[in-house]
Amino acid sequence: MSAADTTTPAKVPPPRQAPPPALPKAPRRRRTSGAGAVPWALLAPCLLILALVMGYPLVRLVTLSFQKFGQSQLWGFQPAESVGFDNFGKVLGDSEFWTVVVRTIVFAGGSVVLTMVLGMLIALLLQRVSGWVKTLINIALVASWGMPIIVATTVFKWLFDSDYGVFNALLSKLPGVDMIGHNWFASGPQGLAVIMLLVVWGAVPFVVITLSAGLTQVPSELEEAARLDGAGAWGVFRYVTLPILKPIIVMLTTLSVIWDMGVFPQVFVMRGGHPEAEFQLLTTYSYDRAFVVNDYAQGSAIALLTVLLLLGVVAVYMRQMLQIGEVE
Repeated sequence: MSAADTTTPAKVPPPRQAPPPALPKAPRRRRTSGAGAVPWALLAPCLLILALVMGYPLVRLVTLSFQKFGQSQLWGFQPAESVGFDNFGKVLGDSEFWTVVVRTIVFAGGSVVLTMVLGMLIALLLQRVSGWVKTLINIALVASWGMPIIVATTVFKWLFDSDYGVFNALLSKLPGVDMIGHNWFASGPQGLAVIMLLVVWGAVPFVVITLSAGLTQVPSELEEAARLDGAGAWGVFRYVTLPILKPIIVMLTTLSVIWDMGVFPQVFVMRGGHPEAEFQLLTTYSYDRAFVVNDYAQGSAIALLTVLLLLGVVAVYMRQMLQIGEVE
């Protein structure tokens, strides 16, 4: 055997392939200044209307809350005087104001809880009834939702009337119950409970319709999987339905708090335009200070404090929505 046969042949590297030709880069689109202005141009009419309808009253409210403004200033006999934070000091130092604040929070909290619980129960019920029953319930909900507040308040005044009220007559048919002639508005708690029912009755339809739309987005496969894992009706609702509906529930709860904190016509009309001290909420209390006592400055200060309180609710709502967005 020769040396040439025993020598290992050298490996020749494969020829280098030429890189593929670079694709031509798409030309960058330059943002024109007009494209960014289009959304603002579309929003301009809405922003202008909001500025006219809400901007000036809000500025005027803030201005009055820092002035001495009564009947003399209203008719031009005396100029308005700047008093700084004196109006806020008087309001915050008044024990009656804090009583009204606590009463308003309790009233709004009870109304929101009843509204959300009843709305959820009715929305779940609508998923389990036949089509024609669901249609009838939806018609009744829309009819009650569209009823004017003054009409609904008048109906409730008749239902709870001490002499001719239907509610007293129905309760009196129960064994051992005699409610004929009972005046529900003789005490503040009972009267506010009736007004709370009126507020809940008007707010439930919106909650039911919104939650019913949200329930259609719950995947039936997840509910079926939970049932196969041994979860009951409460477990399916707690671990499947409730987390999916959480953004809607947060939104509805926040809106309900804002609406129920601002209840005015129900109390005003139910008490004949003169709510007693036991029926005063922040809205009616501000109205009385401004237009009954004729102290427009203190009424404006109370209204501004109410706005700040509601802004705190909105801030909590925005924080919850941002947290939900981060999780998703």
